Amino acid sequence: MKRSLHIFLVLTLLLLTLPASAQNHVRRAMEQARAKQEEMARRKVQADGIEGGRGFLRMLVENGDTTYLDNLPPIYIFGHGSRQNPRNWRNYYKLVWRFARVYPYAMASGNLVRQVDSTLNANHYRGLRKERYIDAIQKQLFKDFEGSFREMSIQQGAVLLKLVSRETGLTVYEIIKDYKGGITAAFWQGVAKLFDNNLKSQYDPTGADKELEELVQIWQAGEFPALYWSVFWEEPPRVVVPESYLR
Repeated sequence: MKRSLHIFLVLTLLLLTLPASAQNHVRRAMEQARAKQEEMARRKVQADGIEGGRGFLRMLVENGDTTYLDNLPPIYIFGHGSRQNPRNWRNYYKLVWRFARVYPYAMASGNLVRQVDSTLNANHYRGLRKERYIDAIQKQLFKDFEGSFREMSIQQGAVLLKLVSRETGLTVYEIIKDYKGGITAAFWQGVAKLFDNNLKSQYDPTGADKELEELVQIWQAGEFPALYWSVFWEEPPRVVVPESYLR
């Protein structure tokens, strides 16, 4: 900045001491240089806007006219007849809110079940070896997710059970029974019943869980952030799941 100021002062002094004809020539040269500099700055702003969102809008200049361009995220607009009363809307909003906070865990559960089954089959784990392996997996799950799951509401847990069933093709009761035995599964089913949940509930994408399935399809299409913003006017929560559960 100081160097540019010094150059400007020197040029000004030179301009004042030159003859009139030379002064005009220098003025034209300086005006051309200034115009070139402004054009370079305009192009830089345009490039910055196109290349990466550095805080600038994109610009399109044609015949001296400037048009500013930007990509706006989609929004969802719901018709008046799509849900008949305010209670239905409130229930839908609650479902979207809960889904946003539990679906990443459901996806992780599907990957985990496939990993565990593959390991059990590849190593022919049976009896005590299978029990030790499952116990190790269980300890790791508690370490990775206990804090997050303790903060979940009962209603969020109910949505998670449904989504786990969708992602694995099994009810949660069947998963526990397969890995830990029927007695353990029956125990946790009894605990779930105390909170009005059912580990044996199956996922019904065309019936009771139709709205939940719609949210899954919206998520998989990459449009869930737009839906969430349309409902709550804020970005959906960022649910962190360890990378090892996403492969």
